[in-house]
Amino acid sequence: MLETLDLGKSLSREDYVRDLIRYQIMLRTLAYQLYVQRRSLVIVYEGWDAGGKGGNIKRLTEQLDPRGYEVFPIAAPQGEDKTHHYLYRFWRRLRPPDEKQVLIFDRSWYGRVLVERLEGFCSEAAWKRAYREINEFERQLADSGAILAKFWIQISKEEQLRRFQERQEIPYKAWKLTDEDWRNRDKWDAYQQAISEMLLKTSTLTAPWTIVEGNDKWWARVRALKTLVEVLSGELDYVPPDPIASGKKATPAGGDTGKPAKKNGKAKKKDGRPKQRT
Repeated sequence: MLETLDLGKSLSREDYVRDLIRYQIMLRTLAYQLYVQRRSLVIVYEGWDAGGKGGNIKRLTEQLDPRGYEVFPIAAPQGEDKTHHYLYRFWRRLRPPDEKQVLIFDRSWYGRVLVERLEGFCSEAAWKRAYREINEFERQLADSGAILAKFWIQISKEEQLRRFQERQEIPYKAWKLTDEDWRNRDKWDAYQQAISEMLLKTSTLTAPWTIVEGNDKWWARVRALKTLVEVLSGELDYVPPDPIASGKKATPAGGDTGKPAKKNGKAKKKDGRPKQRT
């Protein structure tokens, strides 16, 4: 499955800047529709170490209303989380759509069938059972009205090595590289097998995986944003205006110099939400 991906896909800088802003603007409009329709979007980011998950999430949230989303960086369970079922720490992070409309997991419950499986942090019976538990968990989310989007960012072994070496050489990036990253790299083939099995057993009609070609970070960022726009447009039955197709110049939210819209005599902020009374 992963071996057949074309990791040579890329974008020019011009195309990247144009499409990045284009889909950020469309996603911002759709995020407001989540608020209006009282729906939640749950986004899962998984991928190789140095795959570009953080940079992808940064571009995803760049133009969103900060009141409407939350990012959860997931590491090894600590404290109370260690005393409960492994899904507990994800259940308790969920928010109703009137609080947060977009919930982003930087790594997720799939650690059960990846790192916990390969590092021996759970029994064989436990990680094999997890495929069914995860599918049921995601089905419950969907049944409650949530929209799920899951991204696996795939890079080549050679590209990962290049990024590791870059992190070693650039002081402000050095903190990103750990001994654990090198140990995981030594188990590349074992992880590749576990990843393929995970994708096969947990890509469902309810929550399908999107495999993103990640050797080119610009391509990967635009691909994820475009996928989210397409998924949300279908789920919300709402197609946002395309700033490129409409002939308007695409500008970031910060570059909007227009006046706040008014409706029924009440001023609204540029994101469409009513101003709070003071």
